[in-house]
Amino acid sequence: MALAKAWSIALLGVEGRMIEIEADIGGGSPKVTMVGLPDTGLKEAKDRVRSAVRNSGRTWPDERVILGLSPANLPKVGSGYDLGIAAAVMAATGAVPATKLLNTVLLGELALDGRVRAVRGVLPGLLAARDAGYRRAVVPAESLFEAALVDGLEVGGVARLSDFVDWLKGEGELTLPEPSVVQAPPQVPDLADVVGQPEARWALEVAAAGGHHLLMTGPPGVGKTMLAKRLPGLLPRLTAEESLQVTAVHSIDGSLSRAEPLVTVPPFVAPHHSISVPALIGGGSGLAVPGAISRAHRGILFLDEVCEFGPERLESLRTVLEEGEVRIARVKGAVRYPARFQLVLATNPCPCAPAKDADCTCSATVRRRYLGRLSGPLLDRVDLRVRLRPLSALSAHLSEPPEASAAVRERVLEARERAGKRWAEQGWLTNAEVPGPALRREFALPSQVTALLDRALERGAITARGADRCLRIAWTLADLKGADKPEADEVAAALNFRERSSG
Repeated sequence: MALAKAWSIALLGVEGRMIEIEADIGGGSPKVTMVGLPDTGLKEAKDRVRSAVRNSGRTWPDERVILGLSPANLPKVGSGYDLGIAAAVMAATGAVPATKLLNTVLLGELALDGRVRAVRGVLPGLLAARDAGYRRAVVPAESLFEAALVDGLEVGGVARLSDFVDWLKGEGELTLPEPSVVQAPPQVPDLADVVGQPEARWALEVAAAGGHHLLMTGPPGVGKTMLAKRLPGLLPRLTAEESLQVTAVHSIDGSLSRAEPLVTVPPFVAPHHSISVPALIGGGSGLAVPGAISRAHRGILFLDEVCEFGPERLESLRTVLEEGEVRIARVKGAVRYPARFQLVLATNPCPCAPAKDADCTCSATVRRRYLGRLSGPLLDRVDLRVRLRPLSALSAHLSEPPEASAAVRERVLEARERAGKRWAEQGWLTNAEVPGPALRREFALPSQVTALLDRALERGAITARGADRCLRIAWTLADLKGADKPEADEVAAALNFRERSSG
């Protein structure tokens, strides 16, 4: 009997687990048995690999082959183990030496003719391999642009199984990644395109400076969507760690761009209101895949016509907004995906949505029922609420050019720098991430500053959660002002943002 092993990676959400692939040959009639909780796609690997090996000019053992994937109690999903299975089998038969398989991670799907196809999740898989102490990886040549993003790991690509065999024998070389070229950040629409709406522009600036959630209400055509699309241009570029986090999610989703694989600008995700709950939150058969909220990690999730989304979709966001991640349990296992995003909502004030309120044909009951689709608990998690009005005179706004994104972004970055220094010891990046107990204890404001907030709590105008969010907004307003601490004016302005009616 002959035994050999190779290593690959299993993904549980964005977390990679090292998988040991063992091949035991001999001791029975020709048959291939796979153990270790493989899914349907992986069970079919034995037929794919056999054909790929034969069509690459190699022989498949005419004996019993037992393939073991360890840890045995961990679900294995997908076709990325094919290359590792082929390597283990050929090493067990003596067709290739096993020396180069040591400390090497193998990823790739095999076509029947021996081509090595790209698989999803190469980036998070290789990050896990590097953290586990592996120093070399072989991936499909098509995935080299993604694998090259991982520092501290020797990466090579193969286009065909025969190329991989030649490398194992020392008769060929792996394809190396092309030298990385610094790409210019993608263009983001400029805030100068938006005419008028000074109140909404100010709310957008506050949202960008503190990482706050925002609700914009107004008739069609007043600029709600235009403003939301320009929010990424006000935010700071992603740090190196954040870029890898976001890119890892997009790698699993299969939406990485070959031209610009590393995501450096906060993503902007705007799903249609007909999206399903699994597509929004994440789900699917087997192990759940990331949804729209995870693709918006460290960016913006924009829900246009939010009242049309339906309560089931909207209420599913409540826990995610508090925790910054989504946990999805399925029969084959539970996964976690990051989902720390800024939520931007936009809605019309009523179903008929005329350009002028005077032309509205909806009764007061209909308007309340329409806006009532946004539940109180969801609205309580939205920091800023602003009402947009139709433009009354276009020429008056065109006489003075609107402020561009560059000028606003400069103020936002200065405010974020102040907040970052203040919360550096605790590890928080923005005011929106600061827990309420910390604001009330370690960074408590004098009673005369919060007197207005106390009265609002006493009369039931806001909840305790709403009071915490008012404090966060007040700190953001102070940062934009350049002050060390919020005063009564900032608290009053923050409360005004919370108390505005969306109707």
